[in-house]
Amino acid sequence: QWLLSSPGSMKFRAKITNKGFIELFIQVSGTIAKLAKVCVLRVCQDKLCFGPTGPRATREARLWCKVMRGASFYQFNMEGVSEELNEIYLELISEHLYRAVRSAGNAASLKIQLTNKRRPCLTVAVELASRTGHTHVMVHDLPVRVLPRRWWKEYPEPSIQVSDVSVYLPALKTLKSIVERMANMGDNVLVEANLNGKMNLSIETDVVSIKSYFKNLGNPLKSAHSVPQDRDPESMVQVRVENRKLLQFFEGQQINPTTALCNILSNTLLHLVLVHEDVSLQYFIPAL
Repeated sequence: QWLLSSPGSMKFRAKITNKGFIELFIQVSGTIAKLAKVCVLRVCQDKLCFGPTGPRATREARLWCKVMRGASFYQFNMEGVSEELNEIYLELISEHLYRAVRSAGNAASLKIQLTNKRRPCLTVAVELASRTGHTHVMVHDLPVRVLPRRWWKEYPEPSIQVSDVSVYLPALKTLKSIVERMANMGDNVLVEANLNGKMNLSIETDVVSIKSYFKNLGNPLKSAHSVPQDRDPESMVQVRVENRKLLQFFEGQQINPTTALCNILSNTLLHLVLVHEDVSLQYFIPAL
């Protein structure tokens, strides 16, 4: 099923030597593997983007992860299809990438390169240092599909509508345990938030009703500027989503974010955002 054509003139080579960023890249790869079985890696001059495959009209939750080039990469060289279209689109199995990089926890360096070994591959090289001072390199060749230019429009960066409310998330471990309990009792959960930093999660069935309240979470400044002046800050904006999809996010994400946001588009979309240094992870869960 993998395209056997050559990457041609396209080139990509990146190297990470910063131990903290190697660990973060492992966490990012693990998160992507949990949230998207197959993903499209979009290589740009200033960033790497991991996005979903499949038609955009799907009702499934969708992932978008961006790793900025920043200062974290020791080396980052790429040449795309052409000067005007200086990008590369690769389809790969997410779990393969995670298996390749997870051994890099104590590595001296992590290299990622687009290669052609009888078929297009993303070659991951993990350089491990031994106690004697010698190094050995573990090399993983991951088959990839090089997506032709005519398919690129099928994999756009998500266009983000202005949300009706945006609130900082409470501790992710706390949320995960609450959503786990709720998932055992019903199929969907109501998520509510307002402009006074409050957020509620609730589930209601014929047998049981549960509601968790959070307050003093805070709202990003920009969210307060984008709402009508006459709107009551206490009024709750809500969206009902599948418990399974929400739980998948909290179980799958492995990043320890410095910023975690919940954006709600009333009765339409739950948009979760995690940011840590040069990495941003977005998860879009459509309303029921």
